[in-house]
Amino acid sequence: MIILKTLDELRLMRESAQLVSKTLGLIAKEIKPGVTTNHLDKIGAEFIRDHGGEPAFLGMYGFPKNLCISPNSEVVHGIPNDKPLVEGDILSVDCGVYMNGFYGDHAYSFEVGEVAPETKKLLKVTKQSLYKGIEQCVRGKRVGDISNAIQTYCESHGYGVVRELVGHGLGRKMHEDPQVPNYGRKGSGKVLKDGIVLAIEPMINLGTHEVIFHKDGWTVTSKDNSPSAHFEHDVCIINGKPVLLSTFKYIYEALGIVSDEEAPITMDY
Repeated sequence: MIILKTLDELRLMRESAQLVSKTLGLIAKEIKPGVTTNHLDKIGAEFIRDHGGEPAFLGMYGFPKNLCISPNSEVVHGIPNDKPLVEGDILSVDCGVYMNGFYGDHAYSFEVGEVAPETKKLLKVTKQSLYKGIEQCVRGKRVGDISNAIQTYCESHGYGVVRELVGHGLGRKMHEDPQVPNYGRKGSGKVLKDGIVLAIEPMINLGTHEVIFHKDGWTVTSKDNSPSAHFEHDVCIINGKPVLLSTFKYIYEALGIVSDEEAPITMDY
């Protein structure tokens, strides 16, 4: 069942999502060759707790760390460790916060030093596909419209759209209805209504769409070991249109990126 949120609940959810955004901004400043993902995990968790939240992933379904940090061919759910990052890596950082009785959950894929041009393009296209999906987050449309927009855009560039892992509804639980696949048919799936909150998260491989689930119960990699990118926003519908709860603003400030990509889907309420 899809649980629609009131404006007051959306304001609380925005606070949770924005704490994730600020945590990702903090981590963005730390990502460089020689740094370990355990270090990023530690500072992220400390920042979340210092700002009144709890790291949402710690212990969820038995996950052993605070953040999911997935380098290179790891698609999602990477477990932080003591292996140093190296020049040319890419790093998906997926962060969750529980605060005010609600969850925030979003992700960004970072470059470590100088990255190969084809990998840089994968990151660019995957992030653009996230916004293509968000554009379809309109009252009266369906989940499949979001899914199809992401799939069509990424496959037009020759990339593999992961099937086994999906976005989801968000609220008082981390994973609520509906599921939001990154592939599908236009006009299929649940109808979108005002007050819905979705974590939309394209997971896109440079090569095959196929993945391998590893024996640790968490790590998922591309089957051909090609690089994988992952970007995620928390989005709601207000007055029939998509509105961001999360933001990449703090990441962009840390990295010196200038962008107005969020302007059409940002609103005070």
